[in-house]
Amino acid sequence: MTTASRAINFTKGMPFSDGYVANNTLYVAGQQGPSSDGNTLDINITEQTTNAINAVRKVLDEAGFRMSDIASVTVFFTDLNDVSLINTVYNASIPDPKPARTAVQVAGLIGGAKIEISAIAVR
Repeated sequence: MTTASRAINFTKGMPFSDGYVANNTLYVAGQQGPSSDGNTLDINITEQTTNAINAVRKVLDEAGFRMSDIASVTVFFTDLNDVSLINTVYNASIPDPKPARTAVQVAGLIGGAKIEISAIAVR
């Protein structure tokens, strides 16, 4: 049996792929939500969450998957007090039925981000 696989790379020169397709499964690497100039320090958690979900959507689109194909999501965030704001954006952006989700508060994220989202999608 042949395995169809390919990498999705928007972030050139980094030691990872933004996504990786293996057969009918897409693994989306952690996506952050910086502003259009790449800065995370000047935007709030609502904007960062929206941008991170849009970055996940971009990887899905490039790989030929849909938001409804997401089976599992992992959300890393730096402030437990932001969970209700994160959930408001998440609930509006992720279609029902909601995928399995793990949410983890972390001490910090690269670049000062407040949130990072990874996903697994299955066709």
